[in-house]
Amino acid sequence: MIRYNLVCEAAHAFECWFPSSDSYEAQVSRGLVSCPACGDTRVSKAMMAPSVARRDRAPVPVPTADTVPVPEAPVRMISEPERKIREMIKALHAHVAANSEHVGERFSAEARKIHYGEAENRSIHGQASLDETRALIEEGIDVSPLPPLPDDRN
Repeated sequence: MIRYNLVCEAAHAFECWFPSSDSYEAQVSRGLVSCPACGDTRVSKAMMAPSVARRDRAPVPVPTADTVPVPEAPVRMISEPERKIREMIKALHAHVAANSEHVGERFSAEARKIHYGEAENRSIHGQASLDETRALIEEGIDVSPLPPLPDDRN
């Protein structure tokens, strides 16, 4: 396997592994290698320092099935503080859902109606774009964005 440092036309640097130099050339020419930041397929090799083997160091042992310890219990993928934060975010979403009316994409319009007395005063929740949210705040309408649910981005 060969690791190349690559760069796209927008100067985003990233690395990729290829089975061979020919494989790299073939994949790039077919547009199969893209920048993870912007999706640009116009990529090229970046300058790299050569990896030179040194004889004055002891070789690093390669882990095998016999040398890698197997945990007796499942390994937790997130820390305890992060788990607690995720639970609090889920509880917040549950509280909002139980104590307010879901108005969906009509959130901005409903918030304005409530603010200007055209609709009954009540708690609502829904979706609004960043621009819509800014406009509501500029009009003096109180809004509070909810953090996304932890599983929404996984």
